[in-house]
Amino acid sequence: MNDTVEAHRAFYAQFIVRSAGSADPRLIDAFNAVPREGFVGPGPWPVFIGGGQYLPTISDDPRLLYQDILIGLATERGINNGQPSLHARCLAAAAPAAGDSVVHVGAGTGYYTAVLAQLVGSAGRVQAYEIEPDLAQRAAQNLRGHANVSVRAASATEGALPPADVIYVCAGATHPPAAWLDALKPGGRLVLPLTPNEGFGVMLQITRLDARRFAATALMRVSFIPCIGARDDATSASLAAALERQSLKAVRSLRRGDPPDSSAWCVGQGWWISSEAP
Repeated sequence: MNDTVEAHRAFYAQFIVRSAGSADPRLIDAFNAVPREGFVGPGPWPVFIGGGQYLPTISDDPRLLYQDILIGLATERGINNGQPSLHARCLAAAAPAAGDSVVHVGAGTGYYTAVLAQLVGSAGRVQAYEIEPDLAQRAAQNLRGHANVSVRAASATEGALPPADVIYVCAGATHPPAAWLDALKPGGRLVLPLTPNEGFGVMLQITRLDARRFAATALMRVSFIPCIGARDDATSASLAAALERQSLKAVRSLRRGDPPDSSAWCVGQGWWISSEAP
């Protein structure tokens, strides 16, 4: 029986991608190529079980990491490595291609940054932002072998971002900052957790069609730690109301500048989500 770490990783890669509704061999290969044990510190590892609680793994055997579980990175701050199947689904939607330029917001210790780096290949580029200095330092160390990755110990909400084919966000925002939308190239995809101050939010995919038009799709309900610098109480209230009274299936486009009309799903400052096609 093949019971090696590599065998467990290969099964895990197949499982999380296929259970997320994708059969993309590139995505399966990317998860298979990145050793999770290289990004979560020494074991035994704290496994998130909900309500701010963690359960330690029974040993430091890295085979235990190849399950669809969240591993704590900084448990006292509620920062985890992220649920693999959720990220598999979101990465499938973001669809990073070989040669793409990617911005990763909220990189943590770099695990999903490394998966992104595999997807864009040597001709692509991943710029990772992590606001927590200790996590950014760990990410830079963990990713030192990836020549196509750079890590910034900084907020991605302050100033302009580089032009991007994909912006992949791993912290909850109440709104898409204007700088993120501006950074998207035509055809570029922004995948971000849009979350109110309390309760679950929604993973939103925004695709820039041209200079003014953005398509939008709600992928699933999610919960993430807050994205510092991308939160607003008034917008949180508007989002919470939209999530309570409207279907995620109604989300069709994101509008900027124009006053909201009767198709408005959620209204923010200078932007709104519409149930009408872009």
